[in-house]
Amino acid sequence: MRERGRLHAPRPWLVLTAVACALAVVCTMALWRPWLQTSVPAAGGDEPVAAGAELLTIDDDAQVLVFGDSWVYGSAAIVPELGFAYRLGENLGWTVTVDGVRGSGYLKPGIDGPAYGERIAALDPQATPSLVLVEGSINDRKRYAPDVYRDAVNAAWDALAATYPRASIVILGPAPQVLPVEAGTAAIDRDLADLAAQRGWWYISPVREAWISPDNYLEVIDTGAGNDHPSTAGHAYLAERVMAALSAITAPSDVIADAPVSPTPIAP
Repeated sequence: MRERGRLHAPRPWLVLTAVACALAVVCTMALWRPWLQTSVPAAGGDEPVAAGAELLTIDDDAQVLVFGDSWVYGSAAIVPELGFAYRLGENLGWTVTVDGVRGSGYLKPGIDGPAYGERIAALDPQATPSLVLVEGSINDRKRYAPDVYRDAVNAAWDALAATYPRASIVILGPAPQVLPVEAGTAAIDRDLADLAAQRGWWYISPVREAWISPDNYLEVIDTGAGNDHPSTAGHAYLAERVMAALSAITAPSDVIADAPVSPTPIAP
């Protein structure tokens, strides 16, 4: 029987085990850094994502449809025409049709238009875009349910592919309007990356590539009342990032091969 009140020397093997466990915890925390993230980013490396997709071929005078939510609309820019979608056409010489509806998503109807599926059903089937860029949307984050969301995305994408069978379709995932990235936004990003890869479509992930970070957040996002959207300067920055991402997945002979290069999108 041990005597109460007396300290006993620890056994050597217990000390070594405790040290090893402590080192393991420190290493795990250093790699995980939970204080820097609230959700798991989209799987993959630092490249644009697609499953066996070929490099895009985009003519200098391409017809391009940019489809999405308020970020495509140009919200919070001095005028919507200074939004990133419009800047793509100006910077690259493309004829860009901008179809952005504020507040809309695959599940959520917008302020001045319905949800993505109904909007896609109303697109002009006589149009002949060579590239369709589908952006967003963070607007679905509060309605997100995995099965319902994925079904809505697949239905919308089926309709889009049927409407423009000759177009290259590139998916531009949601970008965070607040930091840290909300769990719903991160889940949407992962689902879109997976669903795009299943179709062999290129996927660009602003979340995974940290286009908006603590270092540049206030330069990119207008946090004024009712905003939390890219400022005019933020839209210019996003246009550069999208141009660089498209450049990474486009044949070198095309015009956007000379676009500014910054961390790239996701490849399959």
